[in-house]
Amino acid sequence: MADLHLVKPHPAQILLGAQAGAFALPVCDHYSGVEARMRKSLQLQADMGAEFGACVFDVTLDCEDGAPVGGEAEHAALVTGLALDAAPEARVAVRVHPVDHASFEADVATIAGQAGRRLCHLMVPKVESVEDVCRAVAAMDAAGATDLPLHVLIESPAAVHRAFDIAAHPRVQSLSFGLMDFVSAHGGAIPAEGMGLAGQFAHPLVLRAKMEIASACHAFGKVPSHNVVTEFKDSAALLTAARKAANELGYTRMWSIHPDQIRPILSAFAPSETAVHTAAEIVERAAAADWAPVSFEGRLHDRASYRFYWQVLERAHQTGRTLPAAVAHWFVPAAPAAH
Repeated sequence: MADLHLVKPHPAQILLGAQAGAFALPVCDHYSGVEARMRKSLQLQADMGAEFGACVFDVTLDCEDGAPVGGEAEHAALVTGLALDAAPEARVAVRVHPVDHASFEADVATIAGQAGRRLCHLMVPKVESVEDVCRAVAAMDAAGATDLPLHVLIESPAAVHRAFDIAAHPRVQSLSFGLMDFVSAHGGAIPAEGMGLAGQFAHPLVLRAKMEIASACHAFGKVPSHNVVTEFKDSAALLTAARKAANELGYTRMWSIHPDQIRPILSAFAPSETAVHTAAEIVERAAAADWAPVSFEGRLHDRASYRFYWQVLERAHQTGRTLPAAVAHWFVPAAPAAH
């Protein structure tokens, strides 16, 4: 029998909270609502998972924009079937209608009630307050999906004002920013450029909203998810926007609405090769020192910086980057226990 004293704990056990919070989810959330595209999205997720060795994006099946008017019940049944038929390792979510929509309760009853065990989360749009969150949670619980995480979409000035209270709710896992509705909610006070690639990072009201949402998420260990970029054919511009969201505004996740957007988002949110190797060296030295302080390139590091560099490795793994052999073993799934 192996000497149990020689079995060292996993870094995530030592660096408390290192795997939780802002980096707890894949960095890309891909939306589709048309049946053929939803099926293609699930297949693409499986293909890229095999390519990268990790699930690098979520697939969110869309009821809000995907369901035809009058066909909400049929669309809810469709996405429920797709979720139930998805591969066991697939990460599938559903965006339902807003809590004040006539189909909301039926959406949740059907989708969470029948496929809740297969979903990674439920997305509720146009959340305005904690009361809306509580209503969504009550509907999920009534459907039997008591452990299903909730993602919410912040789309108005009032919702931005309440972002910290919304993020504080224990069932909320992520806040997304709804750029188009946010700009529209200002009645023309924000020009159309505020919805574009450049304007959304320059207009003070839009920029402030993005920062408030990111700050609220980080305050409560939740995932801030950046809005979609509608210019899906301009990969270079999308890459620039994604890098701004990741490096300047503190977002750790971003929406995609076209398959061509997924790889640029992964690239933008992935740490550089230099950052990965630096993180690997520091974490490896830290582990060898049993997490006591160490010196690296003339700088002293302790558990505070170890947490940061461990999160760099986590993000590299989530974005399909190849990890140095010295740390890669920490990211291999544990074998099932023998019976």
